[in-house]
Amino acid sequence: MRLNPRPATASGTRRLARRHPAALLALFLCSTGGALAALALPAALGHTVDGLIDGGPVPWSGLLLCAVLTLAETGFDAGAAVLGTSTTARLTAHLRTRTTARVLAAEPRDALAVPTGDLTARLTARTADAAAAPVTAAGAVAGVLLPLGAITGLFLIDPWTAAAFLLGAPLLVALLHTFTRRTADAGADYQRAQSVIAHRLTEALDGADTIRAARTGAREYRRILEPLGALADHGRRTWTVYGRAAGQSALLLPLLMLLVLAVGGLRLHAGAIGVGDLVAASRYAALAVGIGALTGALGALARSRAAARTLDPLLTLDPLPHEGLGPLPGGPGHLEFRDVGVAQDGGPDGKPLLTEVHLTVPGGTSLAVVGRSGSGKSVFAAVAGRLLDPDTGTVLLDGVPLTAMDPALLRPEVAYAFARPALPGTTVEDTIAFGPWTADPEAVRAAARAARADGFIGLLPYGYATPLTDAPLSGGERQRLGLARAFAHPGRLLILDDALSGLDTVTEHHVRRALDERAGRCTRVIVAHRLSSAARADRVLWLEDGRVRATGPHEELWADPEYRAVFRTEVAEAEAGETGAVPPARTEVEAR
Repeated sequence: MRLNPRPATASGTRRLARRHPAALLALFLCSTGGALAALALPAALGHTVDGLIDGGPVPWSGLLLCAVLTLAETGFDAGAAVLGTSTTARLTAHLRTRTTARVLAAEPRDALAVPTGDLTARLTARTADAAAAPVTAAGAVAGVLLPLGAITGLFLIDPWTAAAFLLGAPLLVALLHTFTRRTADAGADYQRAQSVIAHRLTEALDGADTIRAARTGAREYRRILEPLGALADHGRRTWTVYGRAAGQSALLLPLLMLLVLAVGGLRLHAGAIGVGDLVAASRYAALAVGIGALTGALGALARSRAAARTLDPLLTLDPLPHEGLGPLPGGPGHLEFRDVGVAQDGGPDGKPLLTEVHLTVPGGTSLAVVGRSGSGKSVFAAVAGRLLDPDTGTVLLDGVPLTAMDPALLRPEVAYAFARPALPGTTVEDTIAFGPWTADPEAVRAAARAARADGFIGLLPYGYATPLTDAPLSGGERQRLGLARAFAHPGRLLILDDALSGLDTVTEHHVRRALDERAGRCTRVIVAHRLSSAARADRVLWLEDGRVRATGPHEELWADPEYRAVFRTEVAEAEAGETGAVPPARTEVEAR
């Protein structure tokens, strides 16, 4: 992944905290208020007990104060819980949006260097863990204030009693330090194992048809679940750390309490403190040993830090560079490749995917891109619309380099359709209307008719309003929805990356007629596997091993027996694909 991390002026936690400062301040105040109420209660209780023991009138004011402090502590804790939950949800939504925006703004080759399953895990579970850090930090104030305040209260009551507690405090601090470090390590390893499983599962889902046809389901099942052993080990290690910390705390904290009460009892017997002071001291000792409650907050912060580290490579992705230019107004879609080269790893030592491609496609014409599998057809299609930047050379649209155009202005000018398109949106109409702008209902229906999708959409339970989850779509029907989406967002350049492979002959004929109607108004680049696609194009680009083998009209190239062999090979591979001998067509994300 080609990353250029920029130095940050503040930590990720601080950046997130600035998103909702009022809510975090309110959470801080609630946590602090609850801690102060909890610290005031032992003193009030001890004073009230002394008043009752003295035999005078019932100290109603003291009893009322204890009741008020108890209610205040409960109310503040409840407010902190509500604020913490809602603020965490908002911060998670912000972090997911921000991270996703970074991924989408970067060159796909950089963004997709992270495996798809791992990327999904980072954008979901990891963002939730990382976003919890500011709330955990704000709420941890109470966890720190309570033991420190309790120790101060012990000193005010009797220094000897406080000294008894401090005698065992270093052991407690060492316990917390070890717990935090080991929890962070175990949590990071657990997250990595989760990412591996998510990536393998995504791979299997994408290739489900091939796995089913090849009858390799059992092998894939074992491959996906193989990291479960490591995941279980890391999980057990995490719980072992928790268990040891809890066991050591269960041993240490009662001993500290017993030591404080023993010293306090001796001081009471000596007349240095009263009964109320002993009651207050016992309550303060309970709050002081409550420092063990910090383990939860420290563990959450450790998980947040581990999650934030996995998000850093995504948040430091550089957006596509550009000079802020847009396509020339009214341009016909004149496409030009000047010595374009693409390497697999984006560097000089990578395997060449395209080499020295020099080509001009006049505006408004159609270009069929043909070649055997692995010849670079999809890479050419990706570079033509800047889904991928070339490592060498330049691609120009109407005389303007694609790298100089503002991506926000370029994207409406280029429409893509893929063999296995992603279908965002809630309903069928939503997915066709989805794009650089939301197409209106009339444009959606006209595009569906052009893609020959109107017929099967009319048979769905609610037509265009049918939820996609209730629309059982075949591969060809999905392709037609993808084509309709491209037709609904016309620009000056239309690129079809094997987007006709799932259509029957009659449907393909009608779709090609719709494409021909765009002649003169839109440049069409069609990655072709069928002979009919090449025959109808104005010009054919024949690629071989990433190089231009030949260009020209189909009729001229047909005289070359090796050119004719390309189509025989493609037909054989397509037939083998139907029986599961070769992988299915690439998805839209894979094509990018």
